[in-house]
Amino acid sequence: MTFIKNLLKIIKKIFTFNIATLLFGALFIYMLITVLLYITSTHVTSYQVTAGPLSRNPVSTALAVRDEEIVTAESPGYVRYYAREGMKVRKNGNVYALSDTKNVKADITLSKDQLEEVRAGIADFSNNFSGTDFYDTYSFKYEMQGLIFQQALSSQKAPADAVEDDEEESGVTVIQGSKTFGNQVVHTAPNAGLVVYSTDGYEGKTVEDLTEEDFSQKAYEKNDLLTDEEIKAGDPVYKLIRDDNWTLMVPLSDKLAAKLADRSSIKVKFLKDGETQTGQLSIMNVGSQKVAKIALKNGMVRYAADRFLKIELVINTQSGLKIPMSSIVTKEFYMIPSSFLTKGGNEDSAGFLRETVTKGGEKTIEFVSATIYKNTAEESQDTEVSENTDDTGSKDGYCYVDKQTFKDGDVLRKPETEETFVVGEIDYLEGVYSMNKGYAVFRQIDIIDQNEEYCIVKTNTSYGLEAFDRIVEDGESVKEEDILTGK
Repeated sequence: MTFIKNLLKIIKKIFTFNIATLLFGALFIYMLITVLLYITSTHVTSYQVTAGPLSRNPVSTALAVRDEEIVTAESPGYVRYYAREGMKVRKNGNVYALSDTKNVKADITLSKDQLEEVRAGIADFSNNFSGTDFYDTYSFKYEMQGLIFQQALSSQKAPADAVEDDEEESGVTVIQGSKTFGNQVVHTAPNAGLVVYSTDGYEGKTVEDLTEEDFSQKAYEKNDLLTDEEIKAGDPVYKLIRDDNWTLMVPLSDKLAAKLADRSSIKVKFLKDGETQTGQLSIMNVGSQKVAKIALKNGMVRYAADRFLKIELVINTQSGLKIPMSSIVTKEFYMIPSSFLTKGGNEDSAGFLRETVTKGGEKTIEFVSATIYKNTAEESQDTEVSENTDDTGSKDGYCYVDKQTFKDGDVLRKPETEETFVVGEIDYLEGVYSMNKGYAVFRQIDIIDQNEEYCIVKTNTSYGLEAFDRIVEDGESVKEEDILTGK
């Protein structure tokens, strides 16, 4: 028994030693192969394909010119505002009130529905408030004051934004374009327009009045008109923008002016909020400075308080997949008439019928599956049937097929006919090498715009690229099917 136990211990020891050795050996071989593959593989710089225009659109600072009117106080007093910044009022609409005492308290009672409307406004402001726009708090304050005042007027059957003939009977007294409500004198707008509580000295300027100095922001100063202090008669109270039509004046370099010379309209993107609109474009001189005059018919309300606006001139409208010019390579392909293209037995793969002759002289037909890199018949007839068709109704055009699929002299048979074609005609396609699979795979491209460094290629091309594909940045540095290690 002792002998058997000793023998089992020896066998167990040998067996354990062999398993450990085998595991270590397998791990060593795996690491060795990995290192050899890394050393022998081609190391290339990759580029990730992005979608967009060929180059960035120029960004400029535009000067806004509007039809503006400064409204001054008719008498001294303390101001209570009833129209918020950016609010549109009609002629004789309520804008502000003056009183001879500070912080006038009006005895106003609102109905349940009117209170609910005020609460809804407060809740909406609270939900959308951002600390970066704290100035909006003051505009909201005056908006709520105006809303409460308007509700009070409507309770007395007097409209909040217009002067009516029967206002004296409702407890609101009309005095030459103003109204008295309690001990307040409510002043109304002399014209319809948009209310802005700031001035900057550009009011009253027209496109023809501008000078080169007007485009400088160094000396620009904006005066805030909102105040809780007493104002004097003749002091500016607010500004009224009387027309929705407005103009952007954009200083241009000579190069950009020449690029825009043939345009009559242009799309503008406002960087403040990302909104875009299209305006009528003309180039004019202000002194020695070339300036783009862009006439717009809407959107002014969003930027009523801004004199200078950062804008993007959208002139690069061609968009696609952006790749470096250094990535582009060419590859040879057999050109085979599109009318010879057919489907395999399972209808899943496209290919051609190849005719072969046995040693006994018997002709046989076999189906050869083929990758179609480009089919000119499909590209030229995407929306309508070609006028140039053969007797079978097949479209004219050629299929570009990899040269590894056939060899020179192969005979192809057109489906359901005796017509044949001898393989041999070649042409070239431009493309790039994709690295997505770890080795170089040719993908064809169709260039729609280019400069010295980059080009834009079409999307959704047959056997083409997609956004975020990784390609070889220097296409001439590798060959197709090379194993690649990107960096």
